[in-house]
Amino acid sequence: MHNGNHDVIVVGAGFAGLACARELARAGKRVCVLDRKRDLGERLHTTGILVQEALADPLLADLPAAIRHAVPAVKLYAPGLENIELAAPGYRFHTTDTPALMRWLGEQALEAGVELRLSCAFREARAIADGWQLPGIGQCRYLVGADGARSKVAAYFGLGRVREFLYGVEHEYDGAGLHRPDALHCFISRRWAPGYIGWIAQTPRGVQAGLALRMRPGTRPPDLAGFLDHVAPVVGLSRPRPPDSVRAGLIPCGGPVHPRLRHDVLLAGDAAGVVSPVTAGGIHSGLRHGADIGRALVQALESGIAPQVSTIRAIPAWRRKRALRWAFDHLQWDWPFDLLLASPPLRRMAEQIYFHRRGQASAAA
Repeated sequence: MHNGNHDVIVVGAGFAGLACARELARAGKRVCVLDRKRDLGERLHTTGILVQEALADPLLADLPAAIRHAVPAVKLYAPGLENIELAAPGYRFHTTDTPALMRWLGEQALEAGVELRLSCAFREARAIADGWQLPGIGQCRYLVGADGARSKVAAYFGLGRVREFLYGVEHEYDGAGLHRPDALHCFISRRWAPGYIGWIAQTPRGVQAGLALRMRPGTRPPDLAGFLDHVAPVVGLSRPRPPDSVRAGLIPCGGPVHPRLRHDVLLAGDAAGVVSPVTAGGIHSGLRHGADIGRALVQALESGIAPQVSTIRAIPAWRRKRALRWAFDHLQWDWPFDLLLASPPLRRMAEQIYFHRRGQASAAA
């Protein structure tokens, strides 16, 4: 057992960081989570759209019904706004009140025995005989960087860096409603979202609307206002006032980074590039990856044998999704989607992306 203040210090109180800390705390290890925010519900980058698998994770098993909203269908829109409806029996997405979700996760971490330090940023770490000394914070045997796509831990220790990004912006309109609150509305358009999509969904608080595009040198911020002017009438969204909250940030889309482990320092979640290159879904992957690292560190602390990459469950290679990412980056035109949206091949591809298996689709004018 380590003689310092903590067995593990985790930098970043996101999904991966808190999942890692939960596994350590459950095993009786001394774990501290740092986050530079004063409030876990502020300055968020995640949309809070949960796939069904994420809700099966122990970290979210008791998520209150009041802060989540079931969305069993997907309406996929071509650039010309023709659409198809996709569904899979027994499968549904969930939208959340994202600030409330993150605050709830922080409360759950404290109840599990995790030391949570807010307004506390990672700046440096000094090697000591048996781990690391973080000035003003304490000592630890192992350090985990779960501090997002622009990880300061990765930069400080020379670990792999995320190099490929999507640039996303999301607005929330409290009290607003949609014609179809049971659907996740997704829009394909090279004009508004080159390299990704736009989305609109009902949440427990109102409506969230977002837009993301491939980040390249000189890329301008997504024109979410123009996008909403174009599509809001289709979904029934009225925007008589400015948004009640705004989120923006970079989303990894290049796959896992290398190396992810060095000198008893590990990367988790977005910092490790554990995000789907096509869908940009990182919550479920981050939960699983963070928990895997937590379990690996429990084993290392109890055995005295440093963790190896081979002791952590392999991150998906996402070969097919990386190929789709390349195609979306280089071969995206609007006319094929307008022409082929309702065709069986494109419908099957969409079902695989959204539901990971064949769903049920119907054409809707």
